[in-house]
Amino acid sequence: MTQRTVARRLFDRMFLTAEVVEVEEMAVGLRRIRLAGEALAGLRWTPGQHVRLLFGHGGLLGGVLRTYSIWHHDPGWEAIDLVGYDHGGDSPGVSWVRAAAPGQEVTFMRPEGGFVVRPEAAYHLFAGEETASVAFGAMLRALPADASVYGAVEADRPGGHLDLPRELVRVCRDGASAARSQVLVDAVRALDLPGEPGVAYLAGEARTIQAIRAHLVGERGWHRRDVRTKPFWTPGRRGMD
Repeated sequence: MTQRTVARRLFDRMFLTAEVVEVEEMAVGLRRIRLAGEALAGLRWTPGQHVRLLFGHGGLLGGVLRTYSIWHHDPGWEAIDLVGYDHGGDSPGVSWVRAAAPGQEVTFMRPEGGFVVRPEAAYHLFAGEETASVAFGAMLRALPADASVYGAVEADRPGGHLDLPRELVRVCRDGASAARSQVLVDAVRALDLPGEPGVAYLAGEARTIQAIRAHLVGERGWHRRDVRTKPFWTPGRRGMD
């Protein structure tokens, strides 16, 4: 067996291939991109998990990976919905979100990640911006109808908010940077939460997440184990989701 054959078999084990079949503008800068194909039959996914798409030529070594949370998975129709955020620029991921169209082939890894809800929590607290709201939508749909939910979501402007299954406080940064967002921190600080901690799910920009976690632990007395975090990005740092 040649080295090329071994590499090909490894690649086929790691990656799936599907086709873009539908694209929809969900909010300002947020596009729902539906992938479908036989490779999605029997796909295992827990709400909150993500997939990594491969862009570029030359396989894994010659391409780049970008992470997208799954908005919805329909096992009966062998399809998944991703929602990508066009935050400007011309990075491989943003360029794909902007140009995705039916008929395009997409290569991606199977769903992964531990950023999922803890059903036993007394209540659930969500906080994040546009890059977090996709995972939040899936996680909120997975909760029982009688689950207690609190939270705040931030967007650049009112039209940039995704419609989520449960009502969270909406705030806007009005052109300010999403990095170190005091707007989101203040929104969480203003929430009227029960006296005892629940479980928090914080996602999005890393330094904003750190500030919200510091508020919960330092000002509200939460244990760090009750604060689940998923940093997707921060300015000037590569290698994050």
